[in-house]
Amino acid sequence: MSFQITDEAVKWYKDEMGLEEGDYVKFFLKIYGGIKTDHPNYFLGLSVGKDGEVGESIVIDGITFYFSQKDVWFLKEYDMKVVMGNEEVEYQFTER
Repeated sequence: MSFQITDEAVKWYKDEMGLEEGDYVKFFLKIYGGIKTDHPNYFLGLSVGKDGEVGESIVIDGITFYFSQKDVWFLKEYDMKVVMGNEEVEYQFTER
C-alpha cells in the first residue's frame, strides 16, 4: 500500500487550495469524471476536510493527505505518486 506526494506538489496544493497546517485533503474514488487513474472503472476525486474514517494517510508540512477506509482497497492494487508537472500536479499510478 503506497501513496506519495512530492514536496513540490504539496506546495502547489497549498497555493492553489489555500491549505494551512492542520488541514485534511481526501482522495476518493468515483465512477465518472475526475482525475484519470489506471484502473479501468474508477476516477480519483479530492476534497478538503476530514470526512469518514481515515484508512491510509501521510502528513506533509502539517497537512494530512488521506484515503478513507472504504477507498483504501485502491492502494492495494495501485501505488500512487503525486508529482509537480509543468503547471499543475500530475498523478502517476503503478499497478502492483
